[in-house]
Formats: sequence, structure tokens, C-alpha cells
Amino acid sequence: MIYELRIYHSMPGRLSALLSRFQNHTLQIWEKHGIRQAGFWTTLIGESESNQLTYLLAWDSVAEREERWNAFLADPEWIATKAESEKNGPLVQNIRNELLAPTAFSSVK
Repeated sequence: MIYELRIYHSMPGRLSALLSRFQNHTLQIWEKHGIRQAGFWTTLIGESESNQLTYLLAWDSVAEREERWNAFLADPEWIATKAESEKNGPLVQNIRNELLAPTAFSSVK
């Protein structure tokens, strides 16, 4: 099992729209493609507390990640949802992502 850490910095004032897109659209499209989320968080205290969304995705392998993520990005429903949600401008300034492998002593495997 590997985990993908994704950190989104939203455009100023657009975090609520980004959260709405995930909650009302993206998660359902992910389900269709077998993409499994392991949790979502907003930053309570920290340097990006007003505009940061952090989440984890769970994958069986890098190959699975590539196949399912690419299918998601090419999905016409996702393309239309993204375009509609950004008709008044982008929601995200930048995205950081890392693929993580649990250590032997991790409580999460």
C-alpha cells in the first residue's frame, strides 16, 4: 500500500468553492474510478490556515495510481465539472503531491 499526499493552496477566498467541488462532485467521480481517499483536512493552525486543503489517497501500487488517476483526469464528467467550477477563475494556486510508503513501524500500512 502506498499513500499520496496532496496539498492544495486555494486562490484567496476560494477554499469554500474548492471544498464544495470535492464534496459534491469529485468524490463521486473518484468512486466511479476506484480512487480511495484516506482523509481530508483543512489547516486549523499554520502558515496556510485560510487557504490550504490536505488529503491522502490510498493506492495498492504506483501502477494502479497511474491507471486510475489518468482515467479520472480524462473523464468527461470531471472535465466538465472542473470547467464549470472555474468559470469565474481558478480555485487552486498550486498543488504539491508526494507518494509515500509506510515504514515497518507505521500504524498505517
